[in-house]
Amino acid sequence: MTRILLRMPKGPFEIASPERALSRDLIAYNTGNLIFLDAAYKLLDTRDAVITPDRLEAPTIDPGSINERFDVYVVTLANAFRPSFEKYLQRLTSVIEKLTIPVTVLGVGLQAPLPYESGTSRAWDDSVKKFVGAVLDRSPSIGVRGEYTQDYLNQLGFRDVEVIGCPSMFLHGDQMTITKRTPTLERDARIAMNITTRVSQVAPLVTSHLERYPNLEYIVQDRIALNLMLWGEDDEAAKLTNAMPIHRSHPLFRDDKALCFVDPWPWIDHMRTVDFTFGTRIHGNIAALLAGRPSYVLAHDSRTLELARYFEIPHRVAAGLPPDTDAAQLYEEADYGPLMAGHARRFRTFIDYVERQSLRHVFQPGEDPTAFDRKIASIDFPPPARTRTHLAVPRAKRRVGRAIRKLSRAGRRAA
Repeated sequence: MTRILLRMPKGPFEIASPERALSRDLIAYNTGNLIFLDAAYKLLDTRDAVITPDRLEAPTIDPGSINERFDVYVVTLANAFRPSFEKYLQRLTSVIEKLTIPVTVLGVGLQAPLPYESGTSRAWDDSVKKFVGAVLDRSPSIGVRGEYTQDYLNQLGFRDVEVIGCPSMFLHGDQMTITKRTPTLERDARIAMNITTRVSQVAPLVTSHLERYPNLEYIVQDRIALNLMLWGEDDEAAKLTNAMPIHRSHPLFRDDKALCFVDPWPWIDHMRTVDFTFGTRIHGNIAALLAGRPSYVLAHDSRTLELARYFEIPHRVAAGLPPDTDAAQLYEEADYGPLMAGHARRFRTFIDYVERQSLRHVFQPGEDPTAFDRKIASIDFPPPARTRTHLAVPRAKRRVGRAIRKLSRAGRRAA
């Protein structure tokens, strides 16, 4: 039996309503994280494995208890090398430094502006050095998401750095087939847009696509937007000044075109009904690819660009994007041949890394990778949050929501 402590907020078989997922932060701030977290769980869910989510609380657990109770700590991270994550990274490092068990990182990335500049000093470099050093004292190498993160760590003096991409893309193993159902996108096409509201270049696209495509929908991923959908609190000034969906009077919310899935599985199922997905959220686009549907990444920083480049996902850089860019253009130019042709090779690279970490996985002979899928298929996950469901939020409920959020924030600060 292998006892695995896995960094994730909840197990994939646990059911939580959107309200509970928000109040307990069971989406790790962004629902896109759940796709690679659950993919990592599936990967490691072998016949003899016992997997325990750390609920993102490893920095508060006694390292001695971890050493005693587990055989390996598997750390799943996204854009962890960034200023806003530095304090958590420091706390995580302080725990890892006291572990006597192996530690495996299943992908980590740098978040930096574009264009990426090699050799640039960053304020959080020392924290990253301590983290990577602690991991490499307990692991033969560290897996990173793409070329920019590899170069960044090389510049900091580390050589045992491997580009492995992201576990999310290997949810189905070495299989990846993307199909365009129609040769062109017509006005009545079902289009899903994912949005990072701080990326201003996307604002004109939101407005123009609402006008052009009546079946456009917005797949919400972040806690702020989910909070807006559930509890209905607006920034009044935003209603007048911002074309982004950051207020409930925005047409995407007002006209019930916004959905937020708090589990990956109904989300991926839903994407099978969509003709095309595009936007700035890397895992919003990966969700569509996992459903076999075409998507297009508008890369806005080093983390989104390096993953799009590594997996050969059709993409453009958001900066300088013409304001009249149309989804139909992106759909027409998107070529998924390189993505599909290189997928088995990239999967092999990922699995070789996992095996060098002395980890068993469900794609090895004697294991059944479909067992996890069958268990997921038997679960009745909650439907997505929708604005229409929560449009008339009573004042008392809003007060309760505010109280829950204050307690949640206080708990996170204490941690």
